[in-house]
Amino acid sequence: MPKLTDYAKMAAEEYLEETGDTELDARWVAEFFQDCGVLDAYPRQDLVAFAEMVQKELTKNAERATKKMHSVLEKTILGIKHPRKR
Repeated sequence: MPKLTDYAKMAAEEYLEETGDTELDARWVAEFFQDCGVLDAYPRQDLVAFAEMVQKELTKNAERATKKMHSVLEKTILGIKHPRKR
């Protein structure tokens, strides 16, 4: 049985892939919670707490992507300003 955090990561990845948004929709997460087995695997799990876990994962992934994008842009800009000598 997957860990609850694994379900949250799966939900975040699937939500981002489907919607392209980093703000979690309550209906979507409720449907995932019920249809993807979270409720069966963790019958005492609170939907609101699970939604918070998924939102946290979405935010973390968005911040990671932003940092990576800034790093790539910085390297690109520095490469343009200081072209390598052959």
